[in-house]
Amino acid sequence: MAMVVAGFSGGEAEELRRAMGFKRSEKRMKDIEKKLRAGMARNGIAPEAQEQIVESITSFALYGFPESHAASFALLAYASAYLKCHYLAAFTAALLNNQPMGFYHPSTVVKDAQRHGLKALPVDVTQSEWLCTLQAVGAGQGAMGREQSGGLPFAEPKATPWKPTTLEEFSISSSSRGERFAMRLGLRYVRGLREDAAKTLLQERARAPFRSIQDLVERVPELRVNEWQTLAEIGALNALELDHAAFSIQESARKRLTLADPVMGADSDSRPMANGQQPTAPMSPCSRDENHQRLTLKLHRRDALWQVQRAVRRPGPLLEGLVDQESGSPLARMDAEERLVADFRGTGLTVGPHPMAYRRPQMNALGVRRAIELPQLQHGKRVRVAGCIIARQRPGTARGFVFLSLEDETGVANAIITPDIFEKNRITLIRERFLMVEGQLQNSDNLVSVKAERIFPVNITAAETESHDFH
Repeated sequence: MAMVVAGFSGGEAEELRRAMGFKRSEKRMKDIEKKLRAGMARNGIAPEAQEQIVESITSFALYGFPESHAASFALLAYASAYLKCHYLAAFTAALLNNQPMGFYHPSTVVKDAQRHGLKALPVDVTQSEWLCTLQAVGAGQGAMGREQSGGLPFAEPKATPWKPTTLEEFSISSSSRGERFAMRLGLRYVRGLREDAAKTLLQERARAPFRSIQDLVERVPELRVNEWQTLAEIGALNALELDHAAFSIQESARKRLTLADPVMGADSDSRPMANGQQPTAPMSPCSRDENHQRLTLKLHRRDALWQVQRAVRRPGPLLEGLVDQESGSPLARMDAEERLVADFRGTGLTVGPHPMAYRRPQMNALGVRRAIELPQLQHGKRVRVAGCIIARQRPGTARGFVFLSLEDETGVANAIITPDIFEKNRITLIRERFLMVEGQLQNSDNLVSVKAERIFPVNITAAETESHDFH
């Protein structure tokens, strides 16, 4: 093009080509642009046409790459699409096990896989490995999980996680046994859980299954109180039996243990003796240290159990006798919002319903369309969409335009934010996690987006969702 419209020599055209491929060098491109414009002016090309040609070349200089690079990407895209289509569980597990990587957050990866039929199972100390794994699911069970069952727990497969070593093994085994595969979230997704503590848990579980929470507490002392709390809040302990007697005795045991110890450290609950007086027989330094260590260990274990049993969430109404009213040790059932908050705080994602699913009746009342409906709507129609922001993009060549990806329970809707709308709503667009966008639908050549005219924050959940912003 430069040789035709600007009279470039072969050497000058090669210089332009190199500048376009030299680490996106804007300075070199500016210098050559002057030569290009001068040559086009000599050839009588109108300024408007010159501007279009320069813009086309400079835009390609920012985004273009060699043909070999394109071929490599095409192969990766084809192979990834094939694996996702035919081996969805294995593909999703592999993506999650290799995070951080790619453009989308793990929560988006999981939700996309669920919409394509994957049954995603939550972290479970009796089933999960360190990495995400596959579990065989009977053919009759299909792919229905918490996403389709309204968030209520379902009958989960109890088989030992099976890991195919090759795609052929995976395919043959799956077809011959008439089974599908679910993906079990791994312990690596429990935030704050140290890998060495998790490995100890897995070693103990391999030695013998855990009988109860108490059994797990005693056999894996490496787990810290905050780790217990997180495991309990995300439901990773639901499969374990609760020690009902602990509810009626744990508080009195804590009191007895405290009263019997004349030396209380910073890690324990220091309380006066029953008669309000101090002990009269001080202990020797050696015996005091030993006794303190022994009692601190016991208190830590009891504190862990206390935290766990207070936080454990279990389905259905509470059983009689599980709550000790006198000691105030509730085993309360989490509601949907508490589950969402705990899931995102504890793992960064949820395998239950998407947060937008809980607010769909309110969204319907406001005339908000679901993402899945947009391709069927007419170009130019005024619409409202809403969802969780999973990506904010502002390319340098987009002249100030901002592009949002809004995820709801059915898919992702794209919103185009013009520079003036962005400036008017800058704080809302940057800080809010959930937005409602009202504007004109652009539906052309299978590209669907909403050109925003008005933007509103929406109160969906307090869960700390994450997004991929301005990278």
